[in-house]
Amino acid sequence: MKATTPFVSSLRTQGGAFKLGSASGPSVLQLRAQVLEAWDAVRIDADPSASVKSLKHLALQELYPGIQNDDQYVVKLHGWEILDEEAPISSTAAKNGSIFLVTDRRRRPVE
Repeated sequence: MKATTPFVSSLRTQGGAFKLGSASGPSVLQLRAQVLEAWDAVRIDADPSASVKSLKHLALQELYPGIQNDDQYVVKLHGWEILDEEAPISSTAAKNGSIFLVTDRRRRPVE
């Protein structure tokens, strides 16, 4: 039986899903990464052993190109910052359909 794509993965995303890690087999997590400053999101089929940092890098590369230092951005899941970005995605509370929010570490005034 094939797993269906979570509904939330299709909200405000364009095109197909990006692959992160091996992204094959039954253990693939279908995630959504949103860059707050870009007001957009991408779908990601991720290997659970891929790092959170690689997810952040992929999202910034696709949605907010030109970033020189991705260390000034944080990743949040369920409103909480993920402090150890080197940890695998499987060590977080992520499941199919989870949304990772990538945002600037420091709040900036609206221009």
